[in-house]
Amino acid sequence: MYFWDALAILAYFALVVGIGLYSSRGHGDNMREFSVGSRQMPWWAVLASIIAAELSAATFLGTPGEGYHLRNFTYVQLAIGTVIARIIVAYLFIRPFYDNNVVSIYKFLQVRFGVATRNAACAVFLVTRLLASGTRLYVAAVIVVLGYEMVHGSAASNEEKVWIYGGAVLLVTALTTVYTAAGGIRAVVWTDLIQATVMGGSLLYALATLWFGVGGWTGWMGSGKILNQPDDLIFFADGIDHSKGILDNISGILGSEYTIWAALLGSVFTTMATHGTDQDMVQRMLTAKDRHKSRLALILSGLIDIPVNMAFAFIGILIFVFYQLHPDPFLPTKNPEIFSYYILHSLPPGARGLLIAGVLATAMGSLSTALNALATSFTEDFWIPYIGRDASQHRIVNAVRWSTVVFALLLATVGTITAAVVVYSPHARIIPIVLGIFGYTYGSLLGIFLLGLTTKDRGTERGNLIAMLAGFLAVGLWSGLPWDLINAVRGESYNIGGGIIYLAQHGLLTFAQGYVHPPDWLVQIEFPWRVMFGTLTTYSVAWCFRQKK
Repeated sequence: MYFWDALAILAYFALVVGIGLYSSRGHGDNMREFSVGSRQMPWWAVLASIIAAELSAATFLGTPGEGYHLRNFTYVQLAIGTVIARIIVAYLFIRPFYDNNVVSIYKFLQVRFGVATRNAACAVFLVTRLLASGTRLYVAAVIVVLGYEMVHGSAASNEEKVWIYGGAVLLVTALTTVYTAAGGIRAVVWTDLIQATVMGGSLLYALATLWFGVGGWTGWMGSGKILNQPDDLIFFADGIDHSKGILDNISGILGSEYTIWAALLGSVFTTMATHGTDQDMVQRMLTAKDRHKSRLALILSGLIDIPVNMAFAFIGILIFVFYQLHPDPFLPTKNPEIFSYYILHSLPPGARGLLIAGVLATAMGSLSTALNALATSFTEDFWIPYIGRDASQHRIVNAVRWSTVVFALLLATVGTITAAVVVYSPHARIIPIVLGIFGYTYGSLLGIFLLGLTTKDRGTERGNLIAMLAGFLAVGLWSGLPWDLINAVRGESYNIGGGIIYLAQHGLLTFAQGYVHPPDWLVQIEFPWRVMFGTLTTYSVAWCFRQKK
């Protein structure tokens, strides 16, 4: 029964690793080749690589979960902002990176400001990307755990789940590390092309099976009796309550995840940060032959994002209709588990293996880009300046390859620890912190990059560091980070200690349902707004410092 599933998965692994290793043959052994492929990659391959890097396992499994729970397309409206942001990045960021011939984009900050700003920005990227990418590894392993439980016909114990999560994370990380360390960015881009193709095929197959599973067009037309709530199937939400005042509406919009305002403002800043200041994403853009080809790949990837995200959300809506028509008492409720459960329990052998390969493809695609970017940035920004100043190209490439292995171990460790936290403390608040960590830090990166790109004499080494810290603290406060950290330590507990009582009496927190919460007087922002607030704070503070002539 499971032979064809295993065969499909093994065939996928063999194909990806084989192409990854083969793609690196016949090219020079130097840092420029390893990191940016000597800037000789075709634009359409760069386009596929950008798409593969964006669509992590969290997207492949999480977006259908959003569609299932929301039963509409409001999540997709955030993609509008990503198109606007890519146009800005294409015409504001890309040219300076090409003109300065950088391998690590943080070298641009050294040219514009100095070494301290470069090192601070690189350190922020390394820590953020390590935690964010490592955490997302556990999401891909969700389907492996559910598959194990399906095969054995019973729920796995907590200890078994942790071992399965850890084994799946290590396997995916090890296979990805083999071709990433051997072939560098060429292996990453060409395997991303394969992974994007597998993901696309999986997406279309899932849509087709669900469509016929709900009865095709006839069944869908009859779904109006199921999808009959006011917000069902809507595309846009403005988040405005006309019965409230302006300030209350602004507070409500900032506290909402999916509104048109978040799409036109918050999502623009978020995508500018992820596609303009994150070495993970920008590095593949710099493999294109020139800035024009790089711009083309970047903007087209944004246009493709809209139908892709709509398809993932539609899968979630169809799953909701499917299980209303075919009730299943064992259907899970967690976002990543819903689509996984459908794949494992409703698809035939072979096809099921293809969809599992699609999940693993998204995990390996985003992991390979993270590994290459982390190793490149560490080697370029720290190893070469402080350890290997006079090192030969051969020694530098060896250093970046060993860095790839070290970061792989660190990412696997983060992924396994995350899985253990989820298993043993399902209500712990550490997961939202780590999953959304880039929202806390990337505003600081974007603020400094924008200052360097839009001004000539604003910003100093000292001022930039103060501004980056201010941006992080502002976002942390407005998004409730201090209270999330308290909850991460306390867990769910109704034992109110003296410290909690003291803070509550002074209006610094509230307490409800076993957790502490920010005080009512403090406006809280949801994740689409974090980068925007961090950017504006960082830029404003850094602008106050003028360079001496």
